[in-house]
Amino acid sequence: MSQTKMPSARQRRLRSWLFWAVPAVLLLLPLATNPYTQFIANGILISVLVTLGFTLVIGNLGQLAFANTAFFGIGAYASAILAAKLGVPWLLTIPLAGAFGALGGFLASSAALRGIRSYYLAIITLAFGELMRWAYLHAKPVTGGTDGMPMPRETLLGTSLSDDTLKFYIFLAVTVLLVKATLNLMRSRFGRAVMAVRENEVATASLAIPTARVILVTFMWSGFVVGCAGALFARHVGHVFPESFGMLHLIASFAMVLVGGLGSVLGAVLGAVLLTALPEYLRAFPGMEELFFGLIVAGVLVAMPMGLASLLRRVSPIFVERFYREAP
Repeated sequence: MSQTKMPSARQRRLRSWLFWAVPAVLLLLPLATNPYTQFIANGILISVLVTLGFTLVIGNLGQLAFANTAFFGIGAYASAILAAKLGVPWLLTIPLAGAFGALGGFLASSAALRGIRSYYLAIITLAFGELMRWAYLHAKPVTGGTDGMPMPRETLLGTSLSDDTLKFYIFLAVTVLLVKATLNLMRSRFGRAVMAVRENEVATASLAIPTARVILVTFMWSGFVVGCAGALFARHVGHVFPESFGMLHLIASFAMVLVGGLGSVLGAVLGAVLLTALPEYLRAFPGMEELFFGLIVAGVLVAMPMGLASLLRRVSPIFVERFYREAP
């Protein structure tokens, strides 16, 4: 197994400075964009969280699980139902949607805790996602069925929450907090345990590390992050439909994980930015969007099998992540 050189204290400080500098610069983005670009930027922030939650389970934990779309839908519907039916302020529904997503992570991890792995786990988690979509369609008194669930109109400090600029600042704050929390988690002793489970679960258990707990908590944190993203999505689109949480969304999220780099938080961000913005710019080529999209994704994966994060990793040690895919 290859050894990853750890960054020096100076490099870690610089990397921390860069982490906070990026969102600080993004605070100026609404001043330099039009409403359409602002809408895309909001969608990118949501995709960052979805991809981050996905890569935690697939890349860091090493489990072939595809319940990501289920967590996303659970969070979106939880936020919409709490806001529309119970009158809960939307901002308060964000952590609550994350909690429901974590519950979904608990349910999805039950198969992994029983020793189910590889393709079998993938099939079971796919079935879990389809089961949730069936529930959205048929629990009409609660979810609205095929008509979906509209988000109620709300204001914050006198500004409508339908305003894309206000949503951008809220989305940015939530995204930065969850990315930072995930980085801290994966740089802790728990993060080392996650990596150990991925490399050799039997050997990890022999060291008295509770592998079942590690798997459970990782799934639940993934569900929390993606559930929060679902709450942002509900406000972003204003109306939640079951079709938003199907196979196409799962494929797109998986592509973001692969293009960004498995097991890399930075890769999750890069993959989400590229593959969320790319389809919007490809609209200039009617009828050719899918072809160009496929060629670009295939080209990135062929040129950089470890994803975009590996490119930055080769360029500068500042971007080396302690828990990158190749880390021991």
